[in-house]
Amino acid sequence: MEENLSIFSSARLFEKAPTGKGKDRSTIECVEWFCSNLYVGLKDGTVQHLSVLSSSGGERPERVREVGRRQMGRGGVVSQLKAVPVLNHLLVLWDGSVTTLNMFSLEPVPGLKKIQNVSVFYVSQPAAHSQPVFVSLFTASTKRRVLSIHKVYVDRWESVGHVALPQDPVALAVYETCLCVATTDRYILHDYFTQSTLDLFPHDHAKQNIIVSESGKGEFLLNGPGNLGMFVMKDGVSERPPVQLPDGVLDAVVDFPYVLALQSQTLYIYSMLDQRLKQTISMQSAKALLSTTESVLVVAEREIHWLSQTPLQDQIQGLLRCERADEALTLLDGVQALLPEDSYKNLHRSIICISGWLKFYREAFLDAKELFIKGGLDPRDIISVYPAMTVISSDFKSQRPAVSNAKDLWRLSRDDWPTFQQYLSFLSHFLRETRGTVRGQICPQDVDTALLKLYLEQGDDENLEQLVSSPNDCVLHVCLPELEHHKRFFTMGLLYQSQGQHFNAIQTWVRIVDGVCVDLRPGVFPHIVNTLCQLKQKSIIMKFIDWVLQRDQKVGVLIFTKRDPDDQSTFAPEEVLSFLSNYPAASTLYLEYLVHELHSKEEKHHTLLATMYITHILQTAQRTQDSDVNTEMREKLQQLLWYSSIYNTDAVQAKIKSSALHVEKAILLGRAGQHRTALQILVNQEKDHEAAENYCRRTSAGQGREFTQQLFLCLLQVYLESNQSVTAVVDLLNNNAMTFNLVRVLQVLPSSWSLQLVRRFLCESLRGTVHERRMRGLEKNLAKVEHLRHKHAWMEATQEKVKLDRSRVCHSCRRQLMGPEFLRRPTGELIHTHCYTADKSL
Repeated sequence: MEENLSIFSSARLFEKAPTGKGKDRSTIECVEWFCSNLYVGLKDGTVQHLSVLSSSGGERPERVREVGRRQMGRGGVVSQLKAVPVLNHLLVLWDGSVTTLNMFSLEPVPGLKKIQNVSVFYVSQPAAHSQPVFVSLFTASTKRRVLSIHKVYVDRWESVGHVALPQDPVALAVYETCLCVATTDRYILHDYFTQSTLDLFPHDHAKQNIIVSESGKGEFLLNGPGNLGMFVMKDGVSERPPVQLPDGVLDAVVDFPYVLALQSQTLYIYSMLDQRLKQTISMQSAKALLSTTESVLVVAEREIHWLSQTPLQDQIQGLLRCERADEALTLLDGVQALLPEDSYKNLHRSIICISGWLKFYREAFLDAKELFIKGGLDPRDIISVYPAMTVISSDFKSQRPAVSNAKDLWRLSRDDWPTFQQYLSFLSHFLRETRGTVRGQICPQDVDTALLKLYLEQGDDENLEQLVSSPNDCVLHVCLPELEHHKRFFTMGLLYQSQGQHFNAIQTWVRIVDGVCVDLRPGVFPHIVNTLCQLKQKSIIMKFIDWVLQRDQKVGVLIFTKRDPDDQSTFAPEEVLSFLSNYPAASTLYLEYLVHELHSKEEKHHTLLATMYITHILQTAQRTQDSDVNTEMREKLQQLLWYSSIYNTDAVQAKIKSSALHVEKAILLGRAGQHRTALQILVNQEKDHEAAENYCRRTSAGQGREFTQQLFLCLLQVYLESNQSVTAVVDLLNNNAMTFNLVRVLQVLPSSWSLQLVRRFLCESLRGTVHERRMRGLEKNLAKVEHLRHKHAWMEATQEKVKLDRSRVCHSCRRQLMGPEFLRRPTGELIHTHCYTADKSL
């Protein structure tokens, strides 16, 4: 047994005065208690009525006064007493008979004769709402193996039944209609209403060690085999583990949540919740126990002791002071129904937290964390234990209990760093899980600031950046020096940013890029640009835009082009173009964004983009002789000139007039309808036959066949006029045979050409012409079939018979159809011909 706490306190309630010399035959045999009235049955056949006066608190008896006494006869023992307050009766088992006395005068009650040959009896609770009022009396016969059932009224009793038993009854208890009876070698349950009997288990106890007592509603406590205190429900099921009782137990009662077992010299107190021995009390010549609503009475030969249970909350507090947290929690959960809800919650929280502190200092960190969270521990209590972890809240008062195994974590950090690291890891896990809970929201600044310090100390970069990149309550004047000490300037910027100080955040990152602050974090410059993309504060963006563009124009322009599509009001396009006027690469990229992604319809934007392309191409051509450098830019320019119809053609022509951009000149001439001139430039100046053919294809795309044939014929004529090689002309014809008009080609070809040169072209052209004619014929025939199908459907609809009678009226004028001339709509309505003409004119 652990440290003995005082669960029950004992006081002597009554002591019988000695009778003088010689053997005392008036020792105490039994007692009964009701509302400060104590009845004592003596061995010499006397019944005493005592009045017990309580102290001012009303809980502990202070003195006893004798009210009355009655001598039942010359001999015989008063072996059992039972008060029946509802009838003002006192039932006395004396000399094998049950006698009824008045509770207060101890005079026999007229009309209630003795019940003879009784060894033990039991009185049940009065029947609810019964008139007249009665109680049930169960008596065990000394001569027969039978239990008798009586109804006891104020002035009479009635025998209402008998229950036969296989052996002599020794002890019994009753709940409603269920009898729990102990015989000389077994315990049985019997329902006298249904007449069902259930054998429980055998025993080998002597008569004085057989115990049957009530332990709760519908539950009995029995001294089973091996001195096991068995709890049995009225249906024979045991819902509690048994309690190991001592040898030679004389009596046992329940005072929830404890079982009191009596030996002649010792009283043992066991918990019903964990079945462990909790307390022992020494006694002298004890023989019986009586459980009352106020206390437990211990009956000895010459004394009666009053046992009062310590209030449950005091018991729990006592266990906590002894650091028996698990035992306290078991007790609290077991008596939850007996405590006010607020008291239960407060005690439960205290127990859980104390248990958590004990686990914490034992380094059982997983258990400690679960207990702290379950108990709702204030995070500041655990933060304040750690060195260098200060509590920020000025109104905080620690509720941390003192425990015997507490450690000085400051000394531990100095003497045993690996172990202290485990404590730091525990704190970070605990605070991370507590952060989003109700308890964590009580002191968010303390929690977040402590987490930042922990992550820095442990080098936990992932969790550190996650903390400072999301909304947090870190206290800046505490956290910034820590970050600076650890040279975490990028993280410092994130912390500024998370708390809305965007200028300070960007300024800190700029110092990293400029080399003022040393931070090995990569990708700081792109992060600055990304942050500026997301900002809506125009004034802050303007302070850093030149710095960004000076470092990298291509990346800097993303500040304007990667903004949220819903946030286009911060910067107007003209304003941006003004900012970027000194940064040509950025201007070009921004114009591409306006034209290709925002699909700007402004002529200025398209024209400016084209001229920017041209300027870049010409400047690059002056600096280098490598033609590949301008290839990409020229492709962009040509694509713009081909597909955009918004730019100012004259302005662009003026820009490239004196340049060698022949393809671009041709595109512009083509936009003006000067296709022959454009083709002459491509063939004669650019000397690019493929470009010339591509020009024809692009220009004729979406145009009619006649325009396409005319444009390719024009290209053929340019070839012939410019004395291009015969091979080039033949290749043109062979590669585009389907796009030429054969007759016109034969008209312009030189007469000196042989048939062999144009044989392939002629074959391809004739094959194409035949194929085209056949396709047109097929399409015409398909159209005829479709027409016939519609005509057939129309004929079927018009050949339907229409019966004219007086019910047939014109759908338009609602007048009767008088003659055979009328029209029928596809939907079935009939209408006069003149009505249809009138409706159509409208």
